[in-house]
Amino acid sequence: MINQKEIKTAGIIGANGYTGSELVRLLAFHPHVSLRFLYSRSNSGTKISDLYPDLETVCEIVLTDKPEDVDILFLCLPHKESQNWLNQNPVKDSTLIIDLGNDFRLDGNLGNRNFIYGLPEINKKQLSEAKSISNPGCFATAIQLALLPLAQKGLLNEVYTTGITGSTGAGQSLQATTHFTWRNDNISAYKTLTHQHVDEILQQLNSYNVHEVNLNFVPWRGDFARGIFTSSTVKTDLELSEIYQLFNDFYADASFVKVSEKAIDLKQVVNTNRCVIQIEKSGNVAVIHSAIDNLLKGASGQAVQNMNIAMGWEENSGLNLKPIAF
Repeated sequence: MINQKEIKTAGIIGANGYTGSELVRLLAFHPHVSLRFLYSRSNSGTKISDLYPDLETVCEIVLTDKPEDVDILFLCLPHKESQNWLNQNPVKDSTLIIDLGNDFRLDGNLGNRNFIYGLPEINKKQLSEAKSISNPGCFATAIQLALLPLAQKGLLNEVYTTGITGSTGAGQSLQATTHFTWRNDNISAYKTLTHQHVDEILQQLNSYNVHEVNLNFVPWRGDFARGIFTSSTVKTDLELSEIYQLFNDFYADASFVKVSEKAIDLKQVVNTNRCVIQIEKSGNVAVIHSAIDNLLKGASGQAVQNMNIAMGWEENSGLNLKPIAF
């Protein structure tokens, strides 16, 4: 039984969006967290369950535009808005801040706060002492987890990656390319070679690799709601068995990364905080496949994972989720 003294209060800024509402679903059942407030300027005065009927009986909090002091604060704002919000709304130094936007992924400084990059598989020690965390991007998470074991050994040079993402990756605001009639039975490439996560990915890979990595990334829009599947092609003289050993060693203590020798698919990870990885090889060319749920391991689930580490709780607290198998 959880001691009430172990319960920490939490607030979500931008609770009405996809990542914010997904955090509500996770935190409503978290054994160590009590949701204190849900912040939204556009929907203030509305119950979160009126926006998301699946939250009826789960969370009936009324959205507000007045933040409160809490132990843990999640920022689920559009990109480039977190810094502005923090400048306008001072937060206590003792509050753990986890930003799900991209404001602090490349430059982690704001006043006396230094944001730690929140990829637990490489930064768990730093995260365990953090008061400010910058959550990685969704594509950035999937691609880095597929490439970091090779980068650690200095084995990356030219990388060619394709990745397909569900419509929730575009956010809640309606756009021409998120209309059902456009997205259904349709795929398209976008931001070819210029995706905003490339710099974030390279910053981490180049901190490991002995020479500069060149990443050629082509993202695709998929005709499904959630999930990311990426395939990264590299040249290597390592045998397939040696690559698998490298990955198994790298992720031996990773709670949510599974290296598989069988073919992987999205349904293994959708509705979970897991990443699954599979490797194939022909001649001197290897392809590393990775799959995650863009709203969980790519966003809200990873934010909860980072919170657990920073607060000294079990890493999988509130994250024992069942995949959508059928």
